[in-house]
Amino acid sequence: MTTWMNDLSPGGGNEAERFAWRCIALGALLMLIGVALGAFGAHVLQARLTPQRLASFQTGVSYQQLHALGLIAVGLVASVTREGAALRWSARLMVAGIAFFSGSIYLMTAGAPRWLGMVAPVGGVSFMTAWALFAWHAYSARQASGGT
Repeated sequence: MTTWMNDLSPGGGNEAERFAWRCIALGALLMLIGVALGAFGAHVLQARLTPQRLASFQTGVSYQQLHALGLIAVGLVASVTREGAALRWSARLMVAGIAFFSGSIYLMTAGAPRWLGMVAPVGGVSFMTAWALFAWHAYSARQASGGT
């Protein structure tokens, strides 16, 4: 399947290189959105939300930014190690975590029903699983390269 992000890889590259570039590009885009949302919260929402709701919004932004950086890290690691299923799932789960965790917080801040808060833990579990898979990939890559 060809996507516009495949064009970001210099010279097209193989599938592993395209995966690495897609992770880096998507992570950077999610970071850009996170910075914009952070500025929006600081300059627009601060006067309109209760301190508790603003803090929740800021938590969503922080987790989005942290996991956008995590996605960039996945791309960088993919570019220097042998890419595998654990790394691919780590990337997918970081994106899913941002959508479920941060997304549900953003929607509730905008006035969505409070029951949507039950979605946030799905994002939290996605984040934790993503980091566990990332660690597993790092450990496995070290073992495959002859490290101890």
